[in-house]
Amino acid sequence: MSITGALSNALSGLTAVSRAADVASANLANALTEGYGTRSLSLSSQTLSASGGVRVNGIVRDVDQALVGQRREAAARNAESETQTTHLASLETLIGTPDNSASLAAKIAEFEATLISAASQPGSSLRLEQVARAAVDMTDTFQGISGGLQDMRSAADQKINGMVDRMNGLLAEVETLNRSIISAQSRGQSTAGFEDARQTVIDDISVMVPVRQMPRDHGAVALVSEGGAILLDGSAQDLVYEPTRFVDVHHDMASGPLSGLTLGNGQEVWSETHQMLGGGALAAEFAIRDESAPRVQAQLDGLARDVIERFQDSGVDPSLAPGAPGLFTDAGGIYAAGNEAGLASRIAVNSLVDPDAGGEAWRLRDGLGAVVPGATGDGALLQDFGKALAANEGPSSAALMGQGGSLHDLATQVVSSIGADRLAAERTLSFHAGQLETLEAQELANGVDSDRELQNLLLIEQSFAANARVIEAVDEMMSTLLRL
Repeated sequence: MSITGALSNALSGLTAVSRAADVASANLANALTEGYGTRSLSLSSQTLSASGGVRVNGIVRDVDQALVGQRREAAARNAESETQTTHLASLETLIGTPDNSASLAAKIAEFEATLISAASQPGSSLRLEQVARAAVDMTDTFQGISGGLQDMRSAADQKINGMVDRMNGLLAEVETLNRSIISAQSRGQSTAGFEDARQTVIDDISVMVPVRQMPRDHGAVALVSEGGAILLDGSAQDLVYEPTRFVDVHHDMASGPLSGLTLGNGQEVWSETHQMLGGGALAAEFAIRDESAPRVQAQLDGLARDVIERFQDSGVDPSLAPGAPGLFTDAGGIYAAGNEAGLASRIAVNSLVDPDAGGEAWRLRDGLGAVVPGATGDGALLQDFGKALAANEGPSSAALMGQGGSLHDLATQVVSSIGADRLAAERTLSFHAGQLETLEAQELANGVDSDRELQNLLLIEQSFAANARVIEAVDEMMSTLLRL
């Protein structure tokens, strides 16, 4: 080997060693950086040169894409379960457990207790007033819960809108990073940094909508949802969504004004018949808005219907004129079959006895249709009211089919079903959280190995010294030749 060849070999070795040191240092510095893929240096022999040497082919990003895909799917399921669990806990709090004095079941029990108390002393104006106040408290609780359910739906609608805006921004970022990767690859530059950034962005997308990453030419990727919606392939598709300022009990996607989701090309990806973006936090918010909260609202409306029907029967209060509303009304009138939707927001105490509307509590003892007060010692009607409340009946509402018992029993059954759903959701969340934690640990184990990188630095130091010694030897030979 000539002196020039030896010098060329040593210089190529120093170049490779310098790049290797950069790679090892970057790996160590980013050992805990989320989305960072371990780098390694790709080297080969310079076979085209008579003197040989080493060629730096580039920097390789070592990532297990299959594991990344599994972790993304687990993150999406975990986000969906977490959203559902939080919502069910909020529902349980809104309606209240029976041991909570502000709960619906407690208000029903309080109303029943005041009826019993008043029936024992029907001449007591104070006890009759307590019955009227307890009845108002109960209807106010119905209305408050109904309003809270619509607030939950409105909040879900706004969260969907926020997620759609964020999705559109993130998809645009992936499109930009794809172009940067293609450009860097065409110039022979490292794309690892762009790929790290792209992985982090796709991770964020996958929490809202789980996506599959499909390879494309020159390092680009396409993104397809698990339901088959193409969100990005070359260019990003915009998700189109119209938020609703206020969600009412009668609002849905079929009759409006609640919006579904479409892509910029007009394809429906979320509607009553097409749900192509399921499995993540976005789907969970749609479920809250369109399924969970409306289902509880229907049960609440069924309870309100049961309350009204128990007391508007003339067999309970013979003083009622035909077609006249009973103790509880639908916005002041009698309940009409087929008008159950939203009834919990309209249920009210008959104005004839409602103290806030100028009603008179003695009618609770003598009948809502009574013209003048009757005998103060007659508690028969109060007893009949109590019997109507405690009667073991099957409700007329389809939302409560399969249930039965007193009004308090029905309310407790609704709360119990929500509690059971919450417990099931918590178990599911625990499973998905554990799965996600395991996959994240596996991904971290496949990441930067600090011990190995430190060993590489020691080898790099030795390689640097060896190449430097060759250059030093060449320098000594050249000096000797020049002195001859």
